[in-house]
Amino acid sequence: MTRTPPISDAEGRSGFAASTWRRTASLLPRRSDYAGLSGSWRSDVVAGLTVGVVALPLALAFGVTTGLGAAAGLTTAIVAGLVAAVFGGSNVQVSGPTGAMTVVLVPIVARDGADAVAVVGAIAGILVVAAGVLRLGRVLAYIPWPVVEGFTLGIAVIIFLQQVPAALGVAKPDGENTAAVAARAAVDALDTGSGQALALVLIVVVVMVAAPRLQRALPASLLAVVAATGCASVAGWDVATIGALPSSLPRPGIPSLPEGGLSQYFGAAFAVAALAAIESLLSAKVADGMADGDRHDPDRELLGQGLANIVSPLFGGMPATGAIARTAVNVRAGARTRVAAIVHTLALIAVVLVGSGLVAAIPLAALAGVLMVTAVRMVETHNIRAILRSTRSDALVLVLTALATVAFDLIVAVEIGVAVAAVLALRNVARNTALTETPMPQEVDDREEHELLHEHIVAYRIDGALFFGAAQRFLTDLTQVADVRVVILRLPDLQVLDATGAHALGEIVADLERRGITVLLKGPRPEHERVLRAVGALDHLASDQHLFTDLDGAVAHARLHAAGTAHHPVGDPPAGRAA
Repeated sequence: MTRTPPISDAEGRSGFAASTWRRTASLLPRRSDYAGLSGSWRSDVVAGLTVGVVALPLALAFGVTTGLGAAAGLTTAIVAGLVAAVFGGSNVQVSGPTGAMTVVLVPIVARDGADAVAVVGAIAGILVVAAGVLRLGRVLAYIPWPVVEGFTLGIAVIIFLQQVPAALGVAKPDGENTAAVAARAAVDALDTGSGQALALVLIVVVVMVAAPRLQRALPASLLAVVAATGCASVAGWDVATIGALPSSLPRPGIPSLPEGGLSQYFGAAFAVAALAAIESLLSAKVADGMADGDRHDPDRELLGQGLANIVSPLFGGMPATGAIARTAVNVRAGARTRVAAIVHTLALIAVVLVGSGLVAAIPLAALAGVLMVTAVRMVETHNIRAILRSTRSDALVLVLTALATVAFDLIVAVEIGVAVAAVLALRNVARNTALTETPMPQEVDDREEHELLHEHIVAYRIDGALFFGAAQRFLTDLTQVADVRVVILRLPDLQVLDATGAHALGEIVADLERRGITVLLKGPRPEHERVLRAVGALDHLASDQHLFTDLDGAVAHARLHAAGTAHHPVGDPPAGRAA
């Protein structure tokens, strides 16, 4: 018997290093990132310029809100946006300063000063890079949908409240709790408030609401800022403005280390890293649903965002994430490759080099108005309503997460939301797990299964629980089907279905239908059908007659689709149609 020689410590370390390098190398930029550029470069350039126009007022506003200044926001949009565009995992993602990151940075600046942000951002960037190299990008699958919507709602409330002092024309009161600061600012405004500042906010709101109704492609936020600035200048109003901006990009420099050591910033850095990862992956996932190209690589996206957060502080910027609103504008404007995000940074560089004098005259109240409207638009009211109508457990998770976001911080809110969702989900599994003797359902025998596959029809039976922990894996597995024309999803044995699972099922149906694959649903329980309808999952079916109560009717109808002879006469539903 031959004995395998033991592996020495040196060989083990060498093998680990080689494996780590291979994993890292697979996440680096490649030529395929720009596949199809020869045919899409014009639309990419137009999209990049469009996003640049949209990003300018937001970058300035987020920089002012954090207390770091407009220049820091603009620098972040340029530097972090460029690095993330080149190294990130999405071809259409646009990165920069965001409202969610502002919420985390405001208390850091208030407590530790502006210099601490550079150190916190660099440490956070290293943590995010490590998460990408360790392949932790799939962790987003375990964040329930109500938690995501809950902290998005909480973030929107905080961003809105952060703008109250500037909107009322008063100095920002001391304090870290945003709601308390906004309340004190409202009290101060009774004595020292500025009606001119409030008028500028109203002008911005009117323009941002009216412009898209006139022409959807108009850059509403930029037009609103220009209108407010023009009114303030013509009327000679004495309102606070952005002030002088540098006419060139700052030179890179190493942040000064704090006297107390780095350990005092690890908690804040972890919060920034977690938010950068979560928001960027969420934004990239949203982009996947909007764009027709390849899906994003979550691990590479983490690497790109981590590098962006390491580099941005070197130039005086602040931590950044993928920006959902700017990414959506990018996709809708026709972006196909990451060249669009690169062009967006070049447009902002042109503003620094040429238009810094004009930017300096923008009133702070105008930027406050832009962020107030942005905060309101962050809230997807149809998603909130869907979750509140789905189950009491999901509604409780959403409400608790939103309240915790406003009262504490984002990381605590996510921890609370995930913990509560896990407890409630496990409780539901325990309640719905039982050994019950039931008649055997009519099954398709082996010969018929072979015929179904030959006819490009495939059936899946979903057993057990479909809730937040398994929804993403199920979505990934099922959307890999190929060479089929009809998919039958059999749901009678499904024990647990929550809002996240129903939402994922709706995404499955939408994805298959977009690929020309007809989806038929057989036999969801009445309580599960109610959840599916509440979140809009059944709206993705090609016809409301694609819901069946028996397998024979579903198979017969599937064969009609496979043969290309399916039709739905009015008032004549197919056999087995659910009432």
